[in-house]
Amino acid sequence: MSGEHILVVEDERDLREVLAYNLRKEGFQVSTASTGRDGLDAARSRKPDLILLDLMLPDLDGLEICRLVRQDPKLSATAIIMVTAKGEETDVVVGLGVGADDYIPKPFRVKEVVARVKAVLRRGHGQTEQTGARPLRRGALEIDPARHEVLVEGASVPFTATEFRLLHFLASSPGRVYERDTLLRRVLGDDAIRVERNIDVHIRAIRKKLGEHRDLIETVRGVGYKFRDAGATSG
Repeated sequence: MSGEHILVVEDERDLREVLAYNLRKEGFQVSTASTGRDGLDAARSRKPDLILLDLMLPDLDGLEICRLVRQDPKLSATAIIMVTAKGEETDVVVGLGVGADDYIPKPFRVKEVVARVKAVLRRGHGQTEQTGARPLRRGALEIDPARHEVLVEGASVPFTATEFRLLHFLASSPGRVYERDTLLRRVLGDDAIRVERNIDVHIRAIRKKLGEHRDLIETVRGVGYKFRDAGATSG
């Protein structure tokens, strides 16, 4: 994990410097920005592995930056952790809904932030552990874990690291029903944000990207989700 690039977008100078210092101590490359637009420019030019993104920023808030990053195919796999004074569950859901992978409310301990950064990056690495794995073909869908690529009717559709892991996990076992808590643990890890709608928000984002094939992911009321079994093949 050493040497990965973290972009810290935070308008509080002292906090920005403390975060950067401690992340560098852990072996990360770190760049910083103090405004929303500078942060967005830095993300586009440096293409970091992870962005620590404050929600309340001058000139462009964290939610809008997150939306714009997720709309950029070159940054779609970049992990995003939102850091903000807002910690209500509704705020967490909004952050997840626009593409954040994790959410840390202020005040926090710096060690907690560093631990979350490592956990989210591990989660992202988990999707590429199967570099020799063959693509999964599910009807009009092709999911390639080696290239972190999803093709829908032959067209590449950008997915975040979390969305990709969740889609690949479900598609690997068509017809099998998974409870939400199981998906949290198996896909996002034990350190995932434990809010009731976490998985629901990610499923909603995946379905939106699948377009007319959204019904490939079925809701099993009172239980969780499954990938529709339609005689899928691998390879």
